[in-house]
Amino acid sequence: MKNTALVICSALLATSLAACSKNNSPSASAGQTQEAGQTQPAAKEVKLTFFNTSAEVNSVFEDLFKKYHELNPNVTIELIPTPIGGAQLEKFQSLLASGKPANIANLDPGTILQYKDKFLNLDPEKAKYEQLAKPGAVDGALLDGKFLGIPWTAQGYGLLYNKRVVEEAIGGTFDPGMVKTRDDLEALFKKVEAAGKAPVMIHGADWSLGAHYLGLTYSLQSKNVEDNRKFVEDLKNGKAALSDNPQFNGLMDTFDLLKKYNARKNDPLVADYNKDSADFAKGNAAFYFMGDWTWAVIGTLEGRDKDFGILPVPISNNPADFGNAQVAYSEPKLFAIDQSGSSPEQQAAAKAFIEWLVSSEQGQDAIVTKMGLSLPYKNVKAKGTNIISDAVSKYVDQGQVINIGVINYFPQDYWSKTGASMQKYLVGKVDRKGLADEVQNYWKSYAGK
Repeated sequence: MKNTALVICSALLATSLAACSKNNSPSASAGQTQEAGQTQPAAKEVKLTFFNTSAEVNSVFEDLFKKYHELNPNVTIELIPTPIGGAQLEKFQSLLASGKPANIANLDPGTILQYKDKFLNLDPEKAKYEQLAKPGAVDGALLDGKFLGIPWTAQGYGLLYNKRVVEEAIGGTFDPGMVKTRDDLEALFKKVEAAGKAPVMIHGADWSLGAHYLGLTYSLQSKNVEDNRKFVEDLKNGKAALSDNPQFNGLMDTFDLLKKYNARKNDPLVADYNKDSADFAKGNAAFYFMGDWTWAVIGTLEGRDKDFGILPVPISNNPADFGNAQVAYSEPKLFAIDQSGSSPEQQAAAKAFIEWLVSSEQGQDAIVTKMGLSLPYKNVKAKGTNIISDAVSKYVDQGQVINIGVINYFPQDYWSKTGASMQKYLVGKVDRKGLADEVQNYWKSYAGK
């Protein structure tokens, strides 16, 4: 999907998942014995509404609601659809204003944070989900330290690679662990170039440059989101200077390398997402700074290569530096439960449905196979076709990820404003100091806000 971009433009075991789904056969009925620790289904008739901002999978959710009703006849779930892209927040706000909010909402974390007083604090459910989810998934979903939304999909990004192109260039099997530093990456780029291929593709859109690339600056300060929030506050108040920051300068040194070997360097701002993705998939570039969501384009292409993977973006020549072995990882959508207008019975039924959705075979299959997304949960047996997402999962399983959750606290325009500055840098209209000044001034404009 390009959903990470959409998220950013509007704006990650004691009981196995398999065990949780044993009793979720079509013959199951409300009130039957549940697995230990699993939320009980509704004992009396309950109607729920579900507000969905992942509009491209509305029909999959509706099929899930029907399946859940077959298993739990006392629970009926109605979809409140939203259009793809626009007017989603306005519709959510109108429901709140009407006094008839959706019982369950699938929202960007930043929106949940904005309306945090309207949602149920799910801290009593936290320990259960920490057992079900992959390491760090629940922590990555916390907003102001509270568990207000349950993660259900995860995405990662970094330097995607086309395995065939890289292996032809090096004359052997490629092990991504070979690239531990910036110099390692450049040595590989030189081999690719010598083989007659473009080493790397930079997508010149502001969301890719401002949110995904430059945005790493804020997440690389610390593994702790609260420390990263403090760094941004220090930028706003002039207590930290971006131009002196080692993570920023390391990222930009690597960006200079990407610029040098960019397949689009003659016209870097064209930013044709479909063409860039297709050219990479067909072997016209060995690497591509992008995320696993690009599989929505790549996966359906005729004549594409078959094998792809992902590398972290190296930010220094010290392999031990945080970021050199980790890929960026986020949970772009969370399920939140309303507390402003929902009854206790509706809240309990909503909890049970969400747990079923992420832990049952039916729910997992729908999310992974039909939606084509990655679940941040353990022991998921459903198999999707997204090879890049599978590659990201290997880093997640090893705990080698950069939690980019600090972006949930950013102003809505951060990616477009700082992305425009990055575009200037990409085409040489500002130097490193000019870029740092523009980005710092952006943050200073939010001092005290």
